[in-house]
Amino acid sequence: MKKVLITAFTALVLFSCQNDQTESADSNVSAIAHRGCATQEVLEAQLKADPTLAIRMNEIEAFTDKALLTGKLVNGKVQIPVVVNVLYRTTAENISDAQIQTQIDVLNKDFNALNSDYNSVPALFAGVKANVGISFVLDQVIRKSTTKTSWGTNDAVKKVAQGGLAPTSPTTKLNLWSCTIGGGILGYAQFPGGASATDGVVVDSKYFGLSGSSAAPYNLGRTATHEVGHWMNLRHIWGDATCGSDLVSDTPTHNTANYGVPAYPHYSTCSGTPVEMTMNYMDYVDDNAMYMFSNGQKSRMAAIFVTGGARAAFGI
Repeated sequence: MKKVLITAFTALVLFSCQNDQTESADSNVSAIAHRGCATQEVLEAQLKADPTLAIRMNEIEAFTDKALLTGKLVNGKVQIPVVVNVLYRTTAENISDAQIQTQIDVLNKDFNALNSDYNSVPALFAGVKANVGISFVLDQVIRKSTTKTSWGTNDAVKKVAQGGLAPTSPTTKLNLWSCTIGGGILGYAQFPGGASATDGVVVDSKYFGLSGSSAAPYNLGRTATHEVGHWMNLRHIWGDATCGSDLVSDTPTHNTANYGVPAYPHYSTCSGTPVEMTMNYMDYVDDNAMYMFSNGQKSRMAAIFVTGGARAAFGI
């Protein structure tokens, strides 16, 4: 069972590095061979800047454990209003309302088991594949022209003083930022427990929604699905360590991240040599190779929306 309570001390030890530099514009034109999610690096930087964040996150873990044990999870429907903040320098970066809506549609399909590839889940994992049952509705689109060629991962895109757009009502609305991130990063998110002023998800405009064949293999909107998973307290499936823990009981232990379209079955060399759940949204595979959450991940996400949870304002 992969339930590990992270203490404030171990969190500070594990998350001791910082990477908040803005990437150069040259990195924007290079092909991205592997999925790049900077959520863990952003978390490490936030933990270093604010040691009390580790305490808050540890409290969230304790609350999550209690909610899972009592079974008192969300009974009603959670519908999340989404504000999309578009930062653009070029016409291509100024993504259309139609493209934005495709991303909302993808989120609704992926979080409600309505994605066309949901039935591709192998028989081995069919018993744990989940309909998360959380829906999303587009609330507002805010656009801002900029001269910046890339924004990096230091949350400048969320700060008016640095040319970005501040989040709108972050305690009751999910803010998505669309911009050019740079450095081979497709997106990043903020875990529950972080500051409201920077809460939300950033997705590179090239990979936002159904972005066309030019953005393949990350053109099916799954970058946002992965990052919103983080925003709902899911970790990478390999636990950001060799044979690490994602704090979920029904996902197999992975050696590390998987890329591309792995052949099934792909065996882990970790204890017990389990078949890895490479098709899980929280791995690093291509968009067309990820198509499921697990029941354990569903329960972990639901726990943040109950009364007393980190995102209770969104719950019913």
